[in-house]
Amino acid sequence: MSIPPPPGPFPPPDPQGQQGQYPAPQPPPPYAHAYPYGFPYQPPAPQPPLNGVAIASLVFGVLCLLPGVGLVLGVVALAQIRRRGERGKALAVTGTALSSAGVLLWALILGTGAATSFWEGVKEGVRDGGSFSLDEGDCFDTPSGSLQGVTYDVDTVPCSGEHDGEVFATITLPDGGYPGDDRLTGIADERCYSLMGDYALDSWAVPDDVDVYYLSPTSQSWRLGDREITCVFGNTDEGGTLTGSLRNDGSDLDADQLAYLEAAHAIDVVLDTEPEEYPEDDLPGNRAWAKEVEEVLGEQTGVLRDHTWRSDTEEPLTALLAELESARGHWRKAGTAADAETYWEHYDEGYGFYDGEATVTAREALGLDTSPPAYLYGEDSGEATGDA
Repeated sequence: MSIPPPPGPFPPPDPQGQQGQYPAPQPPPPYAHAYPYGFPYQPPAPQPPLNGVAIASLVFGVLCLLPGVGLVLGVVALAQIRRRGERGKALAVTGTALSSAGVLLWALILGTGAATSFWEGVKEGVRDGGSFSLDEGDCFDTPSGSLQGVTYDVDTVPCSGEHDGEVFATITLPDGGYPGDDRLTGIADERCYSLMGDYALDSWAVPDDVDVYYLSPTSQSWRLGDREITCVFGNTDEGGTLTGSLRNDGSDLDADQLAYLEAAHAIDVVLDTEPEEYPEDDLPGNRAWAKEVEEVLGEQTGVLRDHTWRSDTEEPLTALLAELESARGHWRKAGTAADAETYWEHYDEGYGFYDGEATVTAREALGLDTSPPAYLYGEDSGEATGDA
């Protein structure tokens, strides 16, 4: 039994000095020492650059902003790629295809007039996001439940239930630059109070906790075409609500009620223009106003005297006419007062008719509200803006 030779490339020497019968080792292949994995290393060839015009064509095609530009860029990119051997052919082809589709779509839109409708819809949507439209007689709620500060949205609700505000007039402003907050406030104060009586003809029927507010444009909504001030009735209590409509514009009044309220409203309009400065500071201005009151009392007394009253209202109205004539005389004297003290004396006497016994009795006979208002309009007005 022979013993196998030890491992190794060479056989053990023969005791006799002769080599064994194993073959002599062969040298390794000539490439083994230089290339350990058996293959020669070659660096990768550099890639051609990506064509930038092809990328731009794809962007315009995807966004469909200017499809004509995207189409031209795609054609230019394909020519450059062929000439320069650059990459990006797939991008250029895709951009060209999308841009071609965009061109056809725009041609269809323009040909059918859909572009105009689309743009008007966009403008309307933007406008609705910055302002809103309310009509006379609408009742609404605001997101905050308040008519103070700024609001960008309202919800129209039935007037029969609780609501934050009721629109009694709208004022359309002329085009031009934004007038500014102070100017808009001045316009709203002046116009809204003067228009209130057209909607609520009987000022005595307006509750004491109701005052005038308004919604006016903001500088942002003005740029979107908002040109409207909305005059609103609202509760004077923060977070308070209204219930039921305050409209009484003659549609539900009989002839006698309407005749009396129209005369009373004409007098109220002049009374509401009282000067802000006291007669101690501006006696001429107050005297001029007193003469206007005397004049309107004379006009409306004549109107009431010429009206034919029902038999059950004739006596109370006759007593009221006598009261108006007396008040007219005091306003005449106030208009010629030599000093502030004399002015105040006739001022107080002249105002006595407004909520005096004769007025209350006449209103009761006519079936009208007999609770005189306990506030003066214009002192606690509020503002909410939108659009505006």
